[in-house]
Amino acid sequence: MNIKSILKNKTAKNAGWIIGEKIVQMVVSLLVGILTTRYLGPSNYGLISYANSFTAFFAAFCTLGINSLMVKELVDNDEDEGKVIGTSIVLRAVASLLSVITIILSVSLIDYGESTTIAVVALCSLGLFFHVFDAFKYWFQRRLQSKFTVIAAFVAYLITATYRVILLITGSSVIWFALATSVDYVCLAILLFIFYKKNNGPKMSFSWSYGKDLFSRSKHFILASLMVSIYAQTDKLMLKQMIGSEDVGFYASATTINGMWCFILAAIIDSVYPSIMEAHKAGNEEEFNRKNRQLYAIIFYVSMGAAVLFNIFAELVIFILYGREFLPSAMPLRIICWYTAFSYLGVARNAWIVSKNVQKHLIKIYAAAAVANVILNVTLIPLLGASGAALASLMAQVLTGFVLPFFIKDLRPNAILMFEAIILKGIKKEK
Repeated sequence: MNIKSILKNKTAKNAGWIIGEKIVQMVVSLLVGILTTRYLGPSNYGLISYANSFTAFFAAFCTLGINSLMVKELVDNDEDEGKVIGTSIVLRAVASLLSVITIILSVSLIDYGESTTIAVVALCSLGLFFHVFDAFKYWFQRRLQSKFTVIAAFVAYLITATYRVILLITGSSVIWFALATSVDYVCLAILLFIFYKKNNGPKMSFSWSYGKDLFSRSKHFILASLMVSIYAQTDKLMLKQMIGSEDVGFYASATTINGMWCFILAAIIDSVYPSIMEAHKAGNEEEFNRKNRQLYAIIFYVSMGAAVLFNIFAELVIFILYGREFLPSAMPLRIICWYTAFSYLGVARNAWIVSKNVQKHLIKIYAAAAVANVILNVTLIPLLGASGAALASLMAQVLTGFVLPFFIKDLRPNAILMFEAIILKGIKKEK
């Protein structure tokens, strides 16, 4: 068996581990999530979703854009993996601590006097600090050993699911449910560190000079991620302030249902990502472009198929999962499901952008999309409520993922690759 066949086999196994774990996790998540959502009801569930949006909004700053570079950094620095991991953890830890403080101060001002809201947001935000240890995940991903991150994620999720079940049995308040996300991150961080050590992970170190260099290359992703956060999270934040937490609950339940299957797309992207990087490093431009087209085509058509099914069975799915109380979530679900294709095309595009080192342009398209999303939300939420927020997010995502890149010279080749993928051109290897 040649090296190419071995890599293909390892990639397939790597994807299998990721998808397998996610399927099991999805089943557990579905059962516990249904019980939790039904128990909390639209208003309290909306409050938890509002808090998670606050946390996700600042998560972009916490990562410092380093996540988008980690696999490439590990590929390019085989001898200094410990320095790459150690430096990224230290930088992100400082950013996360500052973010948690900022979140608590911000919600105390925005929701002044709402003690429950402030407490829920504060507890949800604590997990940001422990999220920095997902740097180990990229080390395993680079080595095509995602089975270890899979096991760690699954065990951490089982612990968190058990915690939620205990809360349901004891009839606990919404504040205790807010702590669940932080429990998940803490458990995952501990398990990833244990597996890293058991697999002889290199000794970690911090380099100030490397840190400055890494930050100089990742800062474009910080700004881009912040813009993404604006149009990804402002819908829930604005729904809460303009209408109320109940509509946030309807919208959040729609996005949760739509996201139940997206682990498949994430697993595919994570597993193909290293092979795209290797093709670029080897200077094989034809193979590099073909792999990108293949990835885009898979993401697009799988997402479109799921969207059609959601439009047909929206009410039935919501009624079975959450009950009659959540049926107003049906229309937002019918809209938001089309969002997935363009959202994950944007995620898949990162491999091409990092390889071509054109990440500086991301801020342009994401800034435009963020502004458009805020304007659309202000216009559509008063008219359509949760459905208006869903429509605003969909329009912003199409603009970001597919339209704007055609107007930027350095990104136009990638936009063309996406278009070719959609019409299934250049997918197969020419003989």
